[in-house]
Amino acid sequence: MRAATLCSAAGSLLLAALTAAPADGAPEDPGTGTGTGTGTAERRGAEAAAARAAAAGIRFGDCPDADELPGSMRCGTVTVPLDYARPDGKRIELTVGRVRATGKDPKRGGRAVLRQGALVYNPGGPGASGLHFPLIGMVPEWKRLAAAYDLVGYAPRGVAPSAPLSCQDPERSVQGPRPSPTRPSAAYKKERAAEAAAYARGCAERAGDALRHYHSLNNARDLEVIRAALGEEKLTFMGASYGTYFGALYAELFPGRVRRMVFDSAVNPDPAGIWYRNNLAQSAAFERRWLDFRTWIAAHDDVYGLGNTPSEVRDSYERASRSLAARPAGGTVGPAQLQKSFLRAGYYDDHWPHRARALSAYLKGDPGPLVELAGPLVETAAETENSSAVYTAVECNDAPWPTDFAVWDRDNTRLARRAPFETWENVWTNLPCAFWPASRQRPLDVRTAPGELPPVLILAAERDAATPYAGALELRRRLSGSVLVTERDAGSHGIAGGPNACVNGHLEAYLLDGRLPARDASCAPRPAPVPTAES
Repeated sequence: MRAATLCSAAGSLLLAALTAAPADGAPEDPGTGTGTGTGTAERRGAEAAAARAAAAGIRFGDCPDADELPGSMRCGTVTVPLDYARPDGKRIELTVGRVRATGKDPKRGGRAVLRQGALVYNPGGPGASGLHFPLIGMVPEWKRLAAAYDLVGYAPRGVAPSAPLSCQDPERSVQGPRPSPTRPSAAYKKERAAEAAAYARGCAERAGDALRHYHSLNNARDLEVIRAALGEEKLTFMGASYGTYFGALYAELFPGRVRRMVFDSAVNPDPAGIWYRNNLAQSAAFERRWLDFRTWIAAHDDVYGLGNTPSEVRDSYERASRSLAARPAGGTVGPAQLQKSFLRAGYYDDHWPHRARALSAYLKGDPGPLVELAGPLVETAAETENSSAVYTAVECNDAPWPTDFAVWDRDNTRLARRAPFETWENVWTNLPCAFWPASRQRPLDVRTAPGELPPVLILAAERDAATPYAGALELRRRLSGSVLVTERDAGSHGIAGGPNACVNGHLEAYLLDGRLPARDASCAPRPAPVPTAES
């Protein structure tokens, strides 16, 4: 499923990813892979590319959209091989953004602080850009980190403007109203399978042979080249959501190059789950978050009038969905658009008030707020299409997937009986991987031995659905010496630099002073959202 990505407090775009195998057991017919892609040729290619990048550095200047950015934000490019097995072959450019460390601690009267080099960030996806991450230094919760670190973000390979991928005309990505059945008919499944196959063909036709080089192992190698280009002897990295997965791959491939790493909302790195089973686990987890959201709405029935029990709220939602199927709101919002908008509320608690208000207003005869929230954005069609193309390419290239739709049908029909909210929409998002024309990787088995990797910090919300909590536990188990900080009884996706002062205290202690708790720690949840009757 396409998860939203984030920059926590600033709220940016995500995906993320997913987790443990469902209780139903292993999928049949997983397809075939072509190996891990971690052989001698790729290793030497990464070394050669990093050496070239270290010699060239980065020439920072105006950013692609410089007119809309503060003058402190500067951009440049880093050249990486398209194929690390052939480092002298075709190369592509990754666009990097940076804001220099301010050098003055706002909590200490603006006194000078030790500058600690670059903090490189990835917000997740696959398909999200961290290019504008450095601007987060203007957010109060990030000012101490911005004092000590050059904040660096970048657009990963495939994400515009870094050798952007495309799978279809962007205008086609702006979908009109469509159904979102929780019990799709055989005819509807056949229709969506045909669409998925056509989409996969479009990716191959537009990208050609280059398509197979957009995957997580190459994202990890690109990160090593960026480190070298920045002139950093060792990498300080923070990844959120999907960014934790290829960050973990980096830790496995280049443990001696790690200074400090923060993994926020961790993907389960178990190779058995990448990515088919992880998506099944994610769909199951979103059912619980959907219940959390409905429980909150029911507690504020005096504000929204959608029911005073979670079941009554679900009835109100389904009544709206049926009405939208008959007559789309504003001619643009049907059941699928409604579901997508409410699914996003599963990522971020602060989305709850506006979604509840929009649903309430719609059922009272005012479709305006719902159209505003869920309607298509034509002006962002190219960005949306590009993000979807990268998401699809990376997830499909990363691992074997079932190639027989009967496997998808069996597993998801079974899952949808207990988790109907997200299951089938998740299938349609990922189904192009059943028809993928490019060769697949075999997922790397991430494990580090004691002393091989510096201690790393893992952050997780206990009820996160986009990257279920089991993933954080598994990552901690696999990275020897890592420490997990949990936001208890909370479900927002991405917790670093957000409203939880306890979480931020651990983050700052680690990144500023290298201090971790002696053992796993926990923080009380952030306050629940405040209901609002108006936008």
